Amino acid sequence: MSFSQAQTVTGTVTDGQMPLPGVNILVQGTANGTTTDFDGRYTLQDVPDDAVLVYSFLGFAEQQIPVNGRSTINVVLEEDAAALSEVVVIGYGSVQRRDATGAVSTVSTEDFNRGVVGSPEELIQGRTAGLQVTTTSGEPGSGVNIRIRGTTSVRGGNDPLFVVDGVPLSGDDVSAGGSNAGFGDSSPKNPLNFLNPQDIESMSVLKDASATAIYGSRGANGVVIITTKSGRGDQARLNYSTNLGVATPANRYDLLNREEWLEAYAGTGQDPTPIDYGADTDWQDEITRTAFTQEHNLSFSDSYNQGNYRISAGYSDLMGIVENSAMERLTGRLNINHRLFNDRLNLGLQTSISRVNDERAPITNNAGSEGDLLGATYMATPVTPADPDFYEGQINPNGLLKYTLDETETDRFLINFSTEYEILEGFSARVNLGYDKSESFRGFGISGDVQGIQSAVPGNGRSQINEIESTNQLLEATLNYEKMFGDSKIDALVGYSYQEFDREGINVTGWGFENMDMATMIEDLDNSRQTIEGAIQGSYQQYGYDQNGLFVNRLFPEITTDQPSAPSGLNVNAVTGDNFHTTDELQSFFGRVNYTLAEKYLFTATLRADGSTRFGGNNQYGYFPSGAFAWQMGDENFVPETVSTLKLRLGYGVTGNQEIPYNLYTARERFSGIGISDAGLVNVPGTGQVTFRNEDLKWETTTQTNIGLDFGFMEDRLSGSLDVYHKKTTDLLFQTFSAQPAAQDFVWENLDASVINKGVEFSLDYNIFQEEDFYWNLGFNISYNDNMVEDFEGTVQTGAINGQGLTNAYAQLLAGGQPLFSYYLREFGGFDENGQTIYPNGDVQTFVGKSALPTTNLGISTRVEYHNWDLSAFLTGQFGFYVYNNTENAFFTAGALNSGANVTENVVGNGEGVGNAPDVSTRFLEKGDFLRLQNATLGYNFSLSEDSFLNSLRLSLTGQNLFLITDYSGLDPEVNTDKSLNGIPTAGIEYTSYPRARTVTFGLNVTF
Repeated sequence: MSFSQAQTVTGTVTDGQMPLPGVNILVQGTANGTTTDFDGRYTLQDVPDDAVLVYSFLGFAEQQIPVNGRSTINVVLEEDAAALSEVVVIGYGSVQRRDATGAVSTVSTEDFNRGVVGSPEELIQGRTAGLQVTTTSGEPGSGVNIRIRGTTSVRGGNDPLFVVDGVPLSGDDVSAGGSNAGFGDSSPKNPLNFLNPQDIESMSVLKDASATAIYGSRGANGVVIITTKSGRGDQARLNYSTNLGVATPANRYDLLNREEWLEAYAGTGQDPTPIDYGADTDWQDEITRTAFTQEHNLSFSDSYNQGNYRISAGYSDLMGIVENSAMERLTGRLNINHRLFNDRLNLGLQTSISRVNDERAPITNNAGSEGDLLGATYMATPVTPADPDFYEGQINPNGLLKYTLDETETDRFLINFSTEYEILEGFSARVNLGYDKSESFRGFGISGDVQGIQSAVPGNGRSQINEIESTNQLLEATLNYEKMFGDSKIDALVGYSYQEFDREGINVTGWGFENMDMATMIEDLDNSRQTIEGAIQGSYQQYGYDQNGLFVNRLFPEITTDQPSAPSGLNVNAVTGDNFHTTDELQSFFGRVNYTLAEKYLFTATLRADGSTRFGGNNQYGYFPSGAFAWQMGDENFVPETVSTLKLRLGYGVTGNQEIPYNLYTARERFSGIGISDAGLVNVPGTGQVTFRNEDLKWETTTQTNIGLDFGFMEDRLSGSLDVYHKKTTDLLFQTFSAQPAAQDFVWENLDASVINKGVEFSLDYNIFQEEDFYWNLGFNISYNDNMVEDFEGTVQTGAINGQGLTNAYAQLLAGGQPLFSYYLREFGGFDENGQTIYPNGDVQTFVGKSALPTTNLGISTRVEYHNWDLSAFLTGQFGFYVYNNTENAFFTAGALNSGANVTENVVGNGEGVGNAPDVSTRFLEKGDFLRLQNATLGYNFSLSEDSFLNSLRLSLTGQNLFLITDYSGLDPEVNTDKSLNGIPTAGIEYTSYPRARTVTFGLNVTF
């Protein structure tokens, strides 16, 4: 006969320096357990003297310690990188992956994409099933389109919500660059460029409604949570890393050289002699270059008895492969965590400051027949000299580079301060304050010395300045209750959130400068800015001075008056300007309950109520519930021991979308009279409406159902997941334009239609070998998504096409029964004997059964470690989509050659007549499927002696965009030029896009 004596065990759990609050202690094989308090202390009753205690904590290795009759057991837990990867960051907290009920993927530092990374999204491109990341061009700092489980909105934003260290970002463009400076608009820069990728610890992608509903009105497109690095650790560390890269154009067009062009032009029946200037110029070589990039990062982190901190600074200079393009970034970050009052009070501070300097080449999305830099390059004949001052009727690309200047400076400051207090054991309160401020100034100048772009330079040059100032303020308060009782555990959260978004700016344009130097032009205009700002009183107000210094009412030219002359010192003949100032508010109440039974059955319920000033008074609040259930089937007796993980997940929820421009549900004002203020400046009183008021405008809502299965074998050496989902978006936000003339330009309304996304996601990870000196891992993810617009009665044109003879042309149509971004084209049937296009179905546009949205996204990664060496590679692919080659449509036709422009080799002898009209048709529609070796890295970690002053030393060599497999004839199928029309965004149209680079980078990482 034997028996065990029950007793009480007490102790303290630390990480070697600091106490660890919240550590779970459980008597193995029972439901008897407790957690440590803020001092790391614990008391556990009814413990048999022969029991084994299990200590577990997020980010630390689990320990199992026999009691052996002891009443006091102190434990030191060690950090576990593998355990950290099992932590899933969710809205307003984190859970172990085992306890997650929603579809959430987390990518941590060791799995990030390597090499020169301009913005955070590139770190996880292709790493997660269901996540599509598409850069709009190869320009440094260019915008990125991110889609999680398809495109849901017709007009509202489709990018996910980004949350940085607890602060939801506004998602607005913060760079002042991009507006029309005379020859088209440019795409906005990436608003996340202010973040240094080297400061990021992990990124969590929340995909289904169960995971995103806690963010309510902003979770319809998914949520990406970015967590930056902290100073947690057992010793002080100083780290320095650098990347030095060389980039070259990855692809180029096969344009005709001198001899080929002379022969081809003569073949059109014309004499090339009068326009043969004796040169043999490769214009693509003229405007591109070998670009050098550099990144430097320095950080120091340390832990002390009551907290930890990390401070970092980073500098990067990314030259573009096109002349006059670059992005320079300087960042600083300070993260501090500190505990007070016997560790019952936790204080946290995460703050960053950045300056981003962008230099733009004169490349736009919608340049007309005059072209931009790339259009001019493709048209320029090889017989034209490279002298930038040479002009023979076509724009000289070198002249455009020489006589334009476009620079933007963007400063951003992001701070998050949180305080959490444990009121009672398991019951805590938290207050989170966030402040996000950005200021951006853009100066653009184009000299009158440029020839060929008359719209850009009336008079003696043109200059433009744009300013944007954005402020995002956040106040959040939450109460959290966590309790274990018997074989149950409950974790409940309630909270309140208030967020205010303020945005203001000014746009000023001047013509006819006394000094033709571009920098001086910008300076002259900037010096007059305060005078101009004083004269502009509100949105849509515009004024100007003609070349005689007399005031011109540009909104109502029929109103004339003798107004005072232009302000002194303006040094410009004519000026127009407008400013804007909008404020938007979001107020939210939310709650979530997680309940776990027997560590096998997990339930989650969430509800959020959001009120937004973007909507009418009748529907200002939206309500977004969700529920989820997960079953740890792997813990059941009927599951074989070889199955280490088997979890079934079921989720359903409603999320919302409010991403329409500020204050556009209601009437806006524009000025309609003239007068003189006391200061003698132009002041325009009186108002008129711009948009119809719609008090019934309400939230766009997405309902999603998700069924998922997580599995693992051989202690998760082989693991993966399978998800099936169905998303339905209704009450689509839509901008309806009024037939003119009308009292108002447009109205925002909810369409009685829906967008359906349904698909499957599958991911697999296998440690093929995991020996002490040899490790090989293979990862694979693939997702399929089907998109369809339903119940929409009308049709709306979008996808504008630019080029000579293509005025008002379009390539896509929004309609019911078709996917978003469906192509609406003439069917191309070749050329007849006269070289004219054959249209088998008649000269009419019709749906061709093809969309710009990929149906399949693929990611493949592998990593091999052998002794001190490691080799990793990552491939990404997109399939089932089509690209409209607007560049070919505009520039590479027989008609272009006949007009004296250069063309690609395939134009010569293709059967097209020189008088043929290159109408929008399937001739220029191409399959965009591709597989890309995104990056490959070879690294070596030096073996250091214990007495070395270095803690670690690593060298690496990384190649990016090393090869591309595709049938697309353009430079790259992964592109999205903004060709929106009628307020409808587009996808899959390529027009003079900035070419992508192939980059090789040498890296050094050293820790002291």
